[in-house]
Amino acid sequence: MQNPGTATPDTTDRFPARERFADGAQYIAGRLTRGTSGRTHTVIDPATGEEVYTYELASAADVDAAVAAARAAFPGWSGATPGERSDALHRFAAVLADRAEEFARAESLQCGKPLKLTREFDVPGTIDNTAFFAGAARHLQGQAAGEYSGDHTSYVRREPIGVVGSVAPWNYPLQMAAWKILPAIAAGNTIVLKPAELTPLTSLLFAEAATAAGIPDGVINVVTGTGKEAGEHLVGHPDVAMTSFTGSTAVGRRVAEIATATVKRLHLELGGKAPFVVFDDADLEAAVNGAVAGALINTGQDCTAATRAYVQRPLYDAFVEATAALMAGVRVGDPFAAGTDIGPLVSHAQRDRVAAFVDRARAYARVVTGGEATGGDLAKGAYYRPTLIADAAQDSEVVQSEIFGPVLVVLPFDTDDEGIRLANDTPYGLAASAWTRDVFRANRATREIAAGCVWINDHIPIISEMPHGGYKASGFGKDMSAYSFDEYTQIKHVMFDNTAVARKPWHRTIFGDR
Repeated sequence: MQNPGTATPDTTDRFPARERFADGAQYIAGRLTRGTSGRTHTVIDPATGEEVYTYELASAADVDAAVAAARAAFPGWSGATPGERSDALHRFAAVLADRAEEFARAESLQCGKPLKLTREFDVPGTIDNTAFFAGAARHLQGQAAGEYSGDHTSYVRREPIGVVGSVAPWNYPLQMAAWKILPAIAAGNTIVLKPAELTPLTSLLFAEAATAAGIPDGVINVVTGTGKEAGEHLVGHPDVAMTSFTGSTAVGRRVAEIATATVKRLHLELGGKAPFVVFDDADLEAAVNGAVAGALINTGQDCTAATRAYVQRPLYDAFVEATAALMAGVRVGDPFAAGTDIGPLVSHAQRDRVAAFVDRARAYARVVTGGEATGGDLAKGAYYRPTLIADAAQDSEVVQSEIFGPVLVVLPFDTDDEGIRLANDTPYGLAASAWTRDVFRANRATREIAAGCVWINDHIPIISEMPHGGYKASGFGKDMSAYSFDEYTQIKHVMFDNTAVARKPWHRTIFGDR
């Protein structure tokens, strides 16, 4: 049954840029071209199951062409002054702002995100990231000179690395493209990005907008192909100096294996299973609202989403009851319809994967609300109702594995020690939150929970100025912030001899006193 309040679907053309992509879905050296693999892929609207755009997939030869274009563009782009790169990125931010609605609609179309989410979060966040890295481009700094060794003066240079090969996921295609492209090019690198084949549209629009902003051809290239053919060839390419990958931990291991063979720089942002720890002094209403919003953002397809709520026993029953009630009122519907809170999952295959997790959990846990696909007007889409599972064991599948859907699991704990121990008891360490009014509890949680980000009395917000990245099996390296900018540079020690003598004092080690 369709949720009450779901509005009538928007019937306008959801992808007016379709004609501009008639020349293909590979963006190489400043222009769109067709892939040469001999195979095609069709982008499906997950809200309706309808075909949106069919394109030719990239082959290894297309990857080679994109890397060659990036390599050819590198001397000019890396040789530009920081101010010149900054100016180009400021123009880029302005182009993105002018085309914000186009990006918002394309992102909603390919992902199933509610239009209000792409308008208020994805696209503004991308524009803000672009503006941030426009400023960061002026801060390619080394270390001040110093005389650390007698008659020698040393200093450190930060230099771009070269061609970066990046692989982005399907859950935040626009933002993930930006998180990879912007720090790389701000630091003077050039890049080849492989987006997920399910969701290439906004990555291509992003590259097109960069060209419109005057960023030189070849600085940003996009190859749209399968992970097995295009992705692995890009990661292993001998002319790619660094690989940045966002996706599952299992695929991340494969990426690391391939990248290691060519000894390239590696950045991995992998899976997450974020704990949401509610202590008994927490504001219950705030925690419930935070849990539902944090679990259902992007229909739960978020590696930082709240997935495991640990609630101290005095609040446990009330938390479960209130969370179930709030979840039941969340409006599931067409992403383009006013009033929709969450849309479909990215594909029917992903919807079925999530449903299988929940169905298996019925044997050992309690499905409090949700746990079913939608029917009625939404039956053709990849929709799944917000789901709350209670009373699962800590070692159960739904607690330990990344479900990547609108599912929150709630478990009780007794002591503070137990709550923190349980929060850390998965292979992942990307993000977490703790809910308490006690500053000492909050400080302990931020210190002892092993995650790259720990929120206090909130869950999900991110800002361009602060880093995003994980611990443990969630990978290594940072997106956003100055830390991300540094990831895309290499450090060179430069030493000057300040004397005029031919034979230095240390030469006695070789020549003796003769």
